[in-house]
Amino acid sequence: MKRRTLLAAALAAPSLAQAQGFPNRPITVLVPNPPGGGTDFAARLYQDTLSRLLGVQVVVDNRPGGNGNIAILATVRAAPDGHTLLMQYSGYHAGNPALMRDIGWDPLRDLAAVGMADTAPHGIFVPMDLPVATLAEFITYAKARPGQVNYASSGNGSIQHIGGARFAQAIGVEMVHVPYRGAAPALQDVVAGRVQLFVTTPSSAISLVQGGRLKALAIASQNRITALPDVPTTAEAGMPGFTVDAWFAFFAPAGTPAPVLERLNAAMREAARDPEVQRRAEQGGVLLQPLTVAEMDALARREVKELGETIRAARITLE
Repeated sequence: MKRRTLLAAALAAPSLAQAQGFPNRPITVLVPNPPGGGTDFAARLYQDTLSRLLGVQVVVDNRPGGNGNIAILATVRAAPDGHTLLMQYSGYHAGNPALMRDIGWDPLRDLAAVGMADTAPHGIFVPMDLPVATLAEFITYAKARPGQVNYASSGNGSIQHIGGARFAQAIGVEMVHVPYRGAAPALQDVVAGRVQLFVTTPSSAISLVQGGRLKALAIASQNRITALPDVPTTAEAGMPGFTVDAWFAFFAPAGTPAPVLERLNAAMREAARDPEVQRRAEQGGVLLQPLTVAEMDALARREVKELGETIRAARITLE
């Protein structure tokens, strides 16, 4: 027993020593989408406060492409020392393994949960020049044009893709899916009227709505959001039961020492209590949901199972 105890202590010593010296240089947060979308918003929401709390600069590095896989693979291949993190989007984390073959990473094997950044109820957005003012009017508009209405997403298999497909199924109308490399370029085409519908996180669309460049028809959640107080929920707008949400969370490469993960998690949960972070989250229409490392890991594992089953049942594939 004594030998076992000494062996365990010897094996744990490098991890503990590494954690005690962590962080000792800037921390890079890889974002698998361009600036301007919900994933980028989540990373930048914490950037300044984490820099102050951890005592090193936190740098946001946008690496879009490959349906998120470019940034995810870069994280998986990084040194597992806590200095390279991923702002992971639930659609990529749980969706990509069910959508794509040989993606080069496994969400359960290759990534370690750090903690939740925020959760985002989705809104239903349409161009300003579309001749509808309510969700009911849009449904009537779409039913009169089967196969002619396009809906955007930030990529194949994303929550926006699944949300748009579920919306079309719910109202019984065939719609055309148009995938983009992130929410920001998708919104550009919705604003321009080239795409008629986008089910996405409000954080990327609120300024466009407030600036009179985009219409918000409903929030696909149980409650209205403070940033768009006059926009009804889907239940209030006549679609009870239709909800769409996503989460954004910090992950690290697998093998990152547990004390390092716990140090990062503690800083994240403290950051979520910062009044400025809370104010910006409210303005962005997202909800802060501080979780422990174990809670985040359990949620992510459950999502991989459940979203994967949904994708396979709906036969959603990369186009």
